[in-house]
Amino acid sequence: MKFFHEFSASSLREYDIRGIVGQTLGEADAFAIGRVFGSIVAETGGKKVAVGRDGRLSSPMLAQALIAGLKASGMEVTDIGQGPTPMLYFASFTEPADGAVMVTGSHNPPNYNGFKMMLKNKPFFGPQIQDLGARAAKGQVVPEAKGRVIEKDISDAYIARLLKDWDGTRDLKIVWDNGNGAAGNVLKKLVAKLPGKHKLLYAEVDGTFPNHHPDPTVPKNLEALIEAVKTENADVGVAFDGDADRIGLVDNEGHILFGDQFLVLMARDVLKSHPGGTIIADVKASQVLFDEVRKAGGTPLMWKTGHSLIKSKMAETKAPLAGEMSGHIFYNDKWYGFDDALYAAVRVLGVIARMQGTVGEFRASLPQVLNTPELRFDCPEERKFAVVAEVAARLKESGANVSDTDGVRVKTEDGWWLLRASNTQAVLVARAEAGSEAGLIRLKSALAAQLSASGLAPDFSAPSAGH
Repeated sequence: MKFFHEFSASSLREYDIRGIVGQTLGEADAFAIGRVFGSIVAETGGKKVAVGRDGRLSSPMLAQALIAGLKASGMEVTDIGQGPTPMLYFASFTEPADGAVMVTGSHNPPNYNGFKMMLKNKPFFGPQIQDLGARAAKGQVVPEAKGRVIEKDISDAYIARLLKDWDGTRDLKIVWDNGNGAAGNVLKKLVAKLPGKHKLLYAEVDGTFPNHHPDPTVPKNLEALIEAVKTENADVGVAFDGDADRIGLVDNEGHILFGDQFLVLMARDVLKSHPGGTIIADVKASQVLFDEVRKAGGTPLMWKTGHSLIKSKMAETKAPLAGEMSGHIFYNDKWYGFDDALYAAVRVLGVIARMQGTVGEFRASLPQVLNTPELRFDCPEERKFAVVAEVAARLKESGANVSDTDGVRVKTEDGWWLLRASNTQAVLVARAEAGSEAGLIRLKSALAAQLSASGLAPDFSAPSAGH
């Protein structure tokens, strides 16, 4: 049977394939991904592909179609069933597998779903995803074959490996917010074996997300966790996104710790065994993080936003640790270099259980700065990268202190501001950080002037926040 398939143009993203189920993503797309990705694995000399799925209502159907496509390309499929994305990555390394595909909508609304892929334990993204789409349209696949599938529960092996790196020296009281995400069943088993006292919120896997949206970067989604930490008088609160590759933390006083704040805690710990080591963070991270890494004897490296891009840079630089503002944390120290919120939780809780003082005291000890939340400005897809290039050219001509690692990050006496084009949406993303309110106003004014010079009318109504 001749194979051809056209994907919806909007579904082929930078880091994954994603869409609205029944509109821009369906069973035919899932089969095509399996058929083409399986062909790519075969052409690179591979035979085995691991498959997992999150807890969304559409995930079993999409996983079944994906597996059918992989089998049609002759693949031996290990179906690990429902669980968090990092458990699938773990399977890729330990089974081992030549490729891995996770059916997940991550932190998107319930009617979305998607696919995250690895090829030979490296992220499959960017041009590779575009090539997969082009190959499907041309019918460029290996001859049809008869693969096979085995179902394998690896959750106990995964949990045992997570626990292996627990190194706390005292018991903690911890509140966990699973947000009805895919980690639920694994999380229940994990906390049953971790020392300390544990309270679980919304542990049941439910793809309708009835309690709150599973995205720990949005403060509103952490309200129940904050309340429970205070009520329970807990040492710390931990939250996951829908597929548990991102983590959020709340201190014992109920304050949110942002990704670049708890990365300081992790970096100080890792640098004890990796003196001078490279610690990577994305361009949205606070200058405080880069300064604190340097103070702790590390080599800070600012890199592009995007979990696939960070993973690739980590492999290149052999960095022991990396992280993003969004809560993706990557350990190459004792671990495999992929983003895993459950593993990050075990490691950071170990740090907390060994340190003097509370998490709140740690947060208060960091230099206090004021910053904006992530600001988003609508900008046509065909214009967004051009706007950033125009801004960069003007700034360089004026002699400004500019980093163009990912968009433009401008450093001034007041602090810094950032403007970059989103890789996944028709928007420009901006942030600004200063040591004072007056400084923040000046930075926002400079950013607004640059956007206006490129024909955009920015709205800065979002409040600033201490951080």
